[in-house]
Amino acid sequence: MPRWRTLLGSLAMARRPIQNLDRALATHGDTVGLHLGGVRPCIVTRDPALAQHILQKNHRRYLKSDLTHGLIRYLGRGLLTNEGADWLRQRRLIQPGFHKQRLTALTQLMQAAAEQWSQSLRARLAAAGGQLRLDIHAEMTQVAFDIIARATFGTSMTDAERNRLSAILTQIQAFYVRTVRQPYLQPWFSAVGTFQRHDALSRELRELVRGYIRQRQTAPAAGAPVPDDLLQMLLDARYEDSGEPMTEDQLLDEANILLLAGHETSANALSWLFYLLARHPDAAAQVRQERSTAGLAHRAPAFAELPQLLYAQQVIQETMRLYPPAWILDRVALEDDEFRGLPIPKGTLFSIYIHGIHRHPALWPEPDAFRPERFAAGQQPPIPAYAYLPFGGGPRMCVGNHFALTEIQLVLLEALHHVEFRPVAATPAETDPLVTLRPKGPLWLDVSGVVGN
Repeated sequence: MPRWRTLLGSLAMARRPIQNLDRALATHGDTVGLHLGGVRPCIVTRDPALAQHILQKNHRRYLKSDLTHGLIRYLGRGLLTNEGADWLRQRRLIQPGFHKQRLTALTQLMQAAAEQWSQSLRARLAAAGGQLRLDIHAEMTQVAFDIIARATFGTSMTDAERNRLSAILTQIQAFYVRTVRQPYLQPWFSAVGTFQRHDALSRELRELVRGYIRQRQTAPAAGAPVPDDLLQMLLDARYEDSGEPMTEDQLLDEANILLLAGHETSANALSWLFYLLARHPDAAAQVRQERSTAGLAHRAPAFAELPQLLYAQQVIQETMRLYPPAWILDRVALEDDEFRGLPIPKGTLFSIYIHGIHRHPALWPEPDAFRPERFAAGQQPPIPAYAYLPFGGGPRMCVGNHFALTEIQLVLLEALHHVEFRPVAATPAETDPLVTLRPKGPLWLDVSGVVGN
């Protein structure tokens, strides 16, 4: 696509990137050359084979680009933003904290947060006479941030502090995405102090997190059991080569990434999940029936019982197909490469368009329809390799994917056990593609109690 055309369309792309990318790919094919922000050459692809080539088969020739590395300014060098040997060293150090056996302990914490939210919601319902309208994205942002804050720092963080951390992370990512999509505005942002204001937010974030790290390091309660949370895992971890722990700055960087990635992906996935179930009450009823059939009608499931609830998992998988939290990934070629005979010069910037792959009509029958049974065992046609990437793919697949899926399933089951959701608007909700795929504005749903509960 010629540069002059993408420059003219850069403002439209910044405002509605998904619609414009869909249009370009439908018109020009599954892999298209564009100019990011009307300035920078970029190849956008929804070809799963090319995605697999970049993310898995030839992953050593590709790194995350400066589009992701730019977040280092605000969040530090955590797993999301780090690269190369240093990233691998950190990944090996942190990955055991997310193994399934460790999730068993965190499941109780997740369930407690889900129950606390549902109790609050039921109290609000009773006060409102049994009918309530709420912004499900605001609700799920609170729940997901509560879970990741408890999982990371224990239960000592106040509501005000959790809300402040969440607000800071939201402001930082919204501003950062704007600097990427409209790079020509960066001189203006510098002139009017916008960069400086967001740098100040970043410093505030680090100091809030630093306080919790130092509190844990210097003032353990006498005789109290050692907390079994992610912060303690980070504090206890030791590098294999040196036996040394992480520095305070490394702890800060990883904690910041945990807070951002840990609440953003889950909050968005849960918001879209309840939005879709409000529009498909038959699917919600099937999730309730499955829970009852499994003998869990009157108690919360244990971690080991969650895999028995296959339909609930399929509903989550289909939600994350239609609304993948990580809707696009960036990679840059470190050296010359080729794919199916076509040359890829060193320095080529790729945007792997996961939202487009997930709704590709050649890969998914009725791609825009909500059909959880797509993910049932033995379904035909089988899902092609790298056609489903809700947590990315290859060695850099999200380390917290099992944590997120466990959390989402527990909140789903807790909510549907007590309340029913109904859509407010007949038209589909709009998306707001920032670093993650959020709803655009409030996502209103009507809520009432489940009959018989």
